[in-house]
Amino acid sequence: MKKRIIPCLDIKNGRTVKGIHFEGLRDAGDPVMLARKYVLDGADELVFLDISATHEKRKTLAALVRRIAGEINIPFTVGGGICSLEDVSVLIRSGADKISINAAAVSNPGLIRQIADQFGSQCVVVAVDTKLVAGEWLVFVNGGRSVTALNAVDWALQAEQMGAGEILLTSMNNDGTKAGFALDITARISDVLHIPVVASGGAGSADDFRLLFEQTKASAGLAASIFHYDTLPISTLKKYLTTQNIPVR
Repeated sequence: MKKRIIPCLDIKNGRTVKGIHFEGLRDAGDPVMLARKYVLDGADELVFLDISATHEKRKTLAALVRRIAGEINIPFTVGGGICSLEDVSVLIRSGADKISINAAAVSNPGLIRQIADQFGSQCVVVAVDTKLVAGEWLVFVNGGRSVTALNAVDWALQAEQMGAGEILLTSMNNDGTKAGFALDITARISDVLHIPVVASGGAGSADDFRLLFEQTKASAGLAASIFHYDTLPISTLKKYLTTQNIPVR
């Protein structure tokens, strides 16, 4: 299968932001303008994460989702603050193609099955935010603020069994560092799952994507800051991967 390149819009107070290890957020621009830019530059999909919605106990910014959806013609995944079928319905009507759930799935795994049954498994992305703690990759929720007792591999397998169509795997250790993806945990999870795994956290160069696709079975690489700040245009990245015999869309 051809690999996908996916930019991510982390949203806070209506603006795109980016930090390191989920902290120290700084402004990265207007999300509507960035979305438009990414379509023109060849992005395969776009991910929108309202990163403070769950912590602030509010719903995802549906109006902003509608504005972005009106500017793009690529698959659009939206997450943040989703905890019911009604929340999903609102976002689908606002233009989302897929929804991403994290804390709500951990607290109520049955929600994965409910969404899959009503909207299809292809609609359900389970976001797994994980961090290496005392030698074990544990799952975190609430924007990385709260640790759980869940092992990341076990939880990803359970999510697949419950009907998830895709896993969005983010290494908190690597997030924002530009030191490369967490190849170990990405390989372990993508090896045992039968659904696509999107790897996130740590992309800093075109070579990081090459290593991701050569050393793991991840079907997509997601990044933020290197795209937001024009460190590595998506079109340039795709041309490089093609020269490395890695098929991209």
